[in-house]
Amino acid sequence: MVRTALTTAERARGERLGALLRRARGERSIVAVAAGAGVSAETLRKIETGRIPTPAFFTVVALATTLGVSLDVLVDACAVAAAEAESASRRDARVPGARVGAA
Repeated sequence: MVRTALTTAERARGERLGALLRRARGERSIVAVAAGAGVSAETLRKIETGRIPTPAFFTVVALATTLGVSLDVLVDACAVAAAEAESASRRDARVPGARVGAA
């Protein structure tokens, strides 16, 4: 099965989610938080670094519950990141020679 490429907004949303989860984890070990959420430490590491930008809903719920983070907070923060990335993408598309997704 071929997976479609992620948009700039989807990548930004994943990066923001990962950063939020990392901050919420604080000094707790990645192994302890992952075990509490019922996911592997490698899965949590990939989510935190943005390598899994679209984790399964139930994975996000389990991590949020384990970390004591409201889903509303995650949704709001990720929506802002996606909107900013989409706006930048549209702006870059209007500039001749600009590369979409360039930082």
